[in-house]
Amino acid sequence: MSFVPYLKLLRVDHWFKNVFMLPGTAIAVLLTGIPVDFLKLMVGIASACLVASANYVLNEWLDAEFDRFHPEKKNRPSVTADLNPALVYTEYALLTAAGLGLGALISVHFVAAAASFWFMAILYNVKPIRMKDRVFLDVLSESVNNPIRLALGWFVVTSAPLPPSSLSLGYWMLGAYLMGVKRYAELRSIGPEVAARYRRSFQAYTEEKLLISIQFYASSASFFLGVFLVKHRIELLITLPFIAAAFAWYLHIGMKQDSAASTPERLYRETGFISYLAFVVLLTGTVFVVDLPWLDWFLNNAFSGGG
Repeated sequence: MSFVPYLKLLRVDHWFKNVFMLPGTAIAVLLTGIPVDFLKLMVGIASACLVASANYVLNEWLDAEFDRFHPEKKNRPSVTADLNPALVYTEYALLTAAGLGLGALISVHFVAAAASFWFMAILYNVKPIRMKDRVFLDVLSESVNNPIRLALGWFVVTSAPLPPSSLSLGYWMLGAYLMGVKRYAELRSIGPEVAARYRRSFQAYTEEKLLISIQFYASSASFFLGVFLVKHRIELLITLPFIAAAFAWYLHIGMKQDSAASTPERLYRETGFISYLAFVVLLTGTVFVVDLPWLDWFLNNAFSGGG
């Protein structure tokens, strides 16, 4: 018996998504002044990756009957291989135990966030709730993992109750924006008929509805992130036009044929976009530590003499 199909269920190539933990870590350091313990950070990332793999195992196993309609996902081992259910659920249990066990080494707050990450996959995949089949809730429930990852990064540094609410909400809407563009790219790529057989929520989606929802998610993300930036460090306002351009660029990617947005693990092909994101990250890091007094003066005094 080959264990390769069971290893493929882990989707190690999707672990890169846990990079969304790092802003939580960086912001916790900057707001609390507590230096990051890099060993704890590595343990935290490993915990998140193992819990994510447990979620992927559950996802692939329960989606096998639907993935066979998808032009690419029909090649997943859950569809093509004769997997033993007992081994699949044993793999799922071991990954869950290992991920939560590592999280418990960090703090009770971290392991609670990791457990929330794990539980959201049950709500997302398991009947009768199975949020992935419910229009718009599929996007909103999946993207909740974004602020959960933010909290995981935050709790690596501090046990303060939660990251700032404006940041968490902005992070959630950012995730919803990315998921909305993914749904849009999927619908354009595989067509409405095939998409509706692959996932029930697509029965209600149209390109127009998805574009309207994408606009809502982008506007909400910008609003909440703007509130956080103004409240906690005025210099970060400089990054907003560049973040807005990133939103526009990513939607452009989503409109391409065979778009990388439909399978974000292939986003590395968009070298220009990746380079631009690196620039935005560098700019954000710079204005986080460089004071710009003129900006504060301009915002507080520019209209003080108005009549």
